[in-house]
Amino acid sequence: MKALLSIKPEFVQEIIEGRKKFEYRKKVFKRADVSSIVVYATKPYGKVVGEFEIGTILEERIDKLWTDTKLMSGITEEFFYDYFKDRDSGYAIQIKEFKEYKKHLDLSEFDENIKVAPQSFCYVGGQ
Repeated sequence: MKALLSIKPEFVQEIIEGRKKFEYRKKVFKRADVSSIVVYATKPYGKVVGEFEIGTILEERIDKLWTDTKLMSGITEEFFYDYFKDRDSGYAIQIKEFKEYKKHLDLSEFDENIKVAPQSFCYVGGQ
């Protein structure tokens, strides 16, 4: 099973260039069978750009999560702590190998059933 994640374009670029190996989330999937992530770069770009297999999903207290992942975070410490403010713990999804699509797709080209970008993620069928 795949999940479609909405990620800001500047962070998608960090993923493409190999500097961001962890995607941070306040919540993750309830389904245990999610094994890969399809990446949607949010507006202003607004395209599905590629996908990656999930390595591991870390769930840790915020300070430990940053300590364990900061070297491959692709974000600043300030952004990390601002994102997780008022949280005791969070998740880091390990990005195995990102595969950029040759043609970036509009959501409707990727899946005609998806009308709007997900707030955080949604499940998608086999692509």
